Amino acid sequence: MYKILIAEDDDMNKLLLRDILTYHGYSVIEASDGEECLKLAKSIKPDLIFMDIQMPKIDGMTVLRMLKDDSLTKDVIIIAATAFAMKGDRERMLSAGFDDYISKPIDTKQIPVLIRKYLGANQE
Repeated sequence: MYKILIAEDDDMNKLLLRDILTYHGYSVIEASDGEECLKLAKSIKPDLIFMDIQMPKIDGMTVLRMLKDDSLTKDVIIIAATAFAMKGDRERMLSAGFDDYISKPIDTKQIPVLIRKYLGANQE
């Protein structure tokens, strides 16, 4: 079963992502700030991370750089999940090193499509 880490400080967004992911059979781990995300990513090595950009303690862009610079986590797929939805934001996130980008409010139909794009079908 694929492990997906949700790094999100907003409880409603976290709940929405958790519900979608568990409905589709993924194992879900949650972090409420960047520091917790780093610790969990290194200890459980998730298959994919949905990363909020504006998180407490350490912002998502900094966490991304730290994970991509670490040999343990450099290959983890990281998708930016952000309220930044202006023209050019997607390109900015991708050029920063995110594997993909979704804007908030979250399109619930987009989540399983994105996961299949990177992980394929869920492993049982």
